[in-house]
Amino acid sequence: MFIRARSRRFAAGVALASVVLVLAGCGSAPQPTRAARVPEGNADQTPLSELTPVADPRSYEGPSTAIVAQPDIVPVEPAPRPRLPVTVTDHQGTQVTVDDASRVLALDRSGTLAATVFGLGLGDRVVGRDSSTGFPAARDLPLVTSNGHQLNSEAVLKLRPSVVLTDTTLGPWSVVLQLRDAGIPVVVVTPRRTLDNNGDIVRAVAGALGVPEAGTELADRLDREVEAKRAEIAALAPGDETRRPRVVFLYVRGTAGVYHMFGKGSGADALISALGAVDVASEVGVNGMRPINPEALAKAKPDVILLMTGGLESVGGADGAAGIPGVAQTPAGQHRRFVDMNDYQILSFGPLSSSVLDALARALYAPDSLKAAG
Repeated sequence: MFIRARSRRFAAGVALASVVLVLAGCGSAPQPTRAARVPEGNADQTPLSELTPVADPRSYEGPSTAIVAQPDIVPVEPAPRPRLPVTVTDHQGTQVTVDDASRVLALDRSGTLAATVFGLGLGDRVVGRDSSTGFPAARDLPLVTSNGHQLNSEAVLKLRPSVVLTDTTLGPWSVVLQLRDAGIPVVVVTPRRTLDNNGDIVRAVAGALGVPEAGTELADRLDREVEAKRAEIAALAPGDETRRPRVVFLYVRGTAGVYHMFGKGSGADALISALGAVDVASEVGVNGMRPINPEALAKAKPDVILLMTGGLESVGGADGAAGIPGVAQTPAGQHRRFVDMNDYQILSFGPLSSSVLDALARALYAPDSLKAAG
């Protein structure tokens, strides 16, 4: 294994990870609740084109839960056979040689990387998971993170991984250095999560695992799925831009006293834009994630508030969410217009992107269909 410029690159990684932890407002970055499970069944599967949207999504009364109809990952077929060894230059400019992909760990804050490995048809090689990976095929794998998104070196080494895929959203970075010192290839990919770089991440992961053709196939499939879903949503959303719902994503953990607004570059902005809605956090100048400013939130006037299901539960449901400072003064709070989705899914991107968009579009524009399905 050949690794260069390690110290300088990891210093940058440590700095970025520290920013993430501070922004999260507690000892870890945004994470699913420990008890969160991916809902299965009771999801409306009527094509979006056949749904009747509500007259005005800005003033619909009451909360909605968006449920992904197919929560598991659909792999490419046939399953590829890795051609190794390969030497890749990762996101930090480090050259890493991978000569064995039999025992894979794919770890990041959003659960994207493990889902990508499964999507490449290599799920049977994954030996552990992070706290954000909870799709059905992976949720019973051994957990190698603790306290949210802290890498547990003992748990990782116990699984004897032949390669580790990660990004700069997990820490402490001393664990990553320890893994490399132990001779384990660690490939670092971009921490950016959005709908527009799914393909880049897929190709990076596929290249490191020696299955570039499968990577091209999966990346192309995801891009087609997302574009098709965008078109379906565009037909469902109000044609008049002045009637499009104003939406904000709030990350809340009532038990920890954490209340954040997600804005530009957080990933939530990409979802809201793809839904044909107005991202009010970006509109008022929020970059990344920031603690909620009650006055700014009230002034932004969101019609709908997106939340993780575990977060909504942690504040006592819709009534509790309406009591968050600033929320009661918004149209969303006044109409109890909260849309929640499972913690593992809503910001996972990757292979679940189009399914997440589909479920959120139903909850946003045709919530009555969810009641009928339930």
